[in-house]
Amino acid sequence: MVGLLSCSKASIVSTTPPTTTDTTIVAPVDPPVAPTIGFFLDNWQPKAYAAPSYTQGTLPASAPTTTVSVDASQVITKIPLTIFGQNANNWMGPMYSVPAFMTPLTALNPHVIRFPAGSGSDAFFWNCKQNMPPADAPTRLRNADGTYTTSNLYTYGETSNNWQGTVDDYYAVLKATNSVGLITVNYGYARYGTGLHPVQVAAHLAADWMRYDNGRTKYWEIGNENYGNWEWGYRIDTGANQDGQPEYLTGGLYGQHFKVFADSMRAAAAQIGKTIYIGAVEQESPTQSWQTATTQTWNSTMIPAVNNSPDFYIGHNYITPYGQKSNAATVLSSAATVPAQMMTFMQSEIQNNGGTIKPIIMSEWNMNAVDSMQQVSNVSGTFAVIVQAEAIKNKFGLSARWDLVNGWSNGNDMGLFSAGDETGIAQWTPRPSFYYMYYFQKCIGDRLVNATATGSSYVKAYASTYTSGQASVALMNTSGTAQVVQVNFKNFRMGSRFYWYSLAGGTDNGDFSRKVFVNGAGPSVVAGGPANYATLNAFSALTSGGIKVSVPAWGAVFLMIDTK
Repeated sequence: MVGLLSCSKASIVSTTPPTTTDTTIVAPVDPPVAPTIGFFLDNWQPKAYAAPSYTQGTLPASAPTTTVSVDASQVITKIPLTIFGQNANNWMGPMYSVPAFMTPLTALNPHVIRFPAGSGSDAFFWNCKQNMPPADAPTRLRNADGTYTTSNLYTYGETSNNWQGTVDDYYAVLKATNSVGLITVNYGYARYGTGLHPVQVAAHLAADWMRYDNGRTKYWEIGNENYGNWEWGYRIDTGANQDGQPEYLTGGLYGQHFKVFADSMRAAAAQIGKTIYIGAVEQESPTQSWQTATTQTWNSTMIPAVNNSPDFYIGHNYITPYGQKSNAATVLSSAATVPAQMMTFMQSEIQNNGGTIKPIIMSEWNMNAVDSMQQVSNVSGTFAVIVQAEAIKNKFGLSARWDLVNGWSNGNDMGLFSAGDETGIAQWTPRPSFYYMYYFQKCIGDRLVNATATGSSYVKAYASTYTSGQASVALMNTSGTAQVVQVNFKNFRMGSRFYWYSLAGGTDNGDFSRKVFVNGAGPSVVAGGPANYATLNAFSALTSGGIKVSVPAWGAVFLMIDTK
């Protein structure tokens, strides 16, 4: 059968009729753009509603454990496309020339791809050939413990290594996927450079990249997690430094340097007639007594020093307890609570230290859970959607998952695609998180609206509407037992059909299945999801008896509801 929408395997049938009364519809009103989103909504456009092919769905006969009430008139925010971003890195290879990677990445439609890496950004020379760093780049870099690293210090934008990507490879990926860039420039060079004026030289290098970019990228970050003692430039060899910088970095010093970078880059942008936005690194959560003085004082010294110069503030968060063998409930509970805590903290730090609220982004996020294959599991998919949905709900301007490809490490692998180093899995095979994020974005509308779940704390519900009138609801199950959910609408003219995709894990590896099944279709190998994900039929049922679905254990249902 061919119907009107698209979403996976769930159940339906209801004793509750539709709650919409056509004569009492309250029209939605968009709220003012939140200052924490700001210009990240500049390119917002109404999203086209696509009616999918469908198969008649099977409905649950049991009573609902949860009721979700959606008020389509209560708009939380327009949805920034920049919420669906991903992180590339410079050890992925050329990328753009690999159809097995580019086809699903294009289907995923990330909108934003960050580059060149995380911490590697502070040792990346974008315009240098392999093993030819600038003359003032030292032959050793100082570690936090005072020792020195002397080999494999830098990476290069014009690399000749076949396992790395060049700057131009990155631009080819952006073009092929119709994405925009988020570029992290090398701040560390301002600290460890051995010339007379290392800050100005590093800022000039960043401005030259902006000129070369020539307007292809609007969003620029000055450094990566520079409050951390793991970053190059945290501790320097003062004997090699010529401008009197201290041995250890502080937030205040970074703030002074940030303004030099920003001035240089903005002057270059003005020369070529381009608009750019420049972000400063903020520490994202309350500090602990064991953390370094640099970390503990970062925000209180950085924010006054930058003096409102940044266009946006940058936070990173790996959300679950660090290095713990967290169970599935902990992983998903963290996803549902930490983004809000992070947003509250970052805003309060800006205000408490004399700053003005600007857009706030989460340019790296993932989980710290280890040693049960959590990061490559079906639960990681549910986790990913909850993080993205909470980022929208809490009005982040941008979020970008870390990262597209990494390394197997016995399942402690944050890569969205396999690097080809796990037994039985081909390189570039999408992990379960890919499928969750694909269907979440496929089904979501262009405005997030109010949704309230009652009856069970296990179900997280995120509702949205299309400008054309249709609605969508993402239902996430944070428990190991299937949950039957009744969805009711207010201020919505419900059509005759609704559609859904149900995503569920397999029976392998306990709660952390490496497989995902979409409307019953799954992988033919030991991990991943269905190869035909892009053409799978949605399930569908009539709305005349109400909307009731069964959400799989640790899984999700993505609903789309037609309008009259």
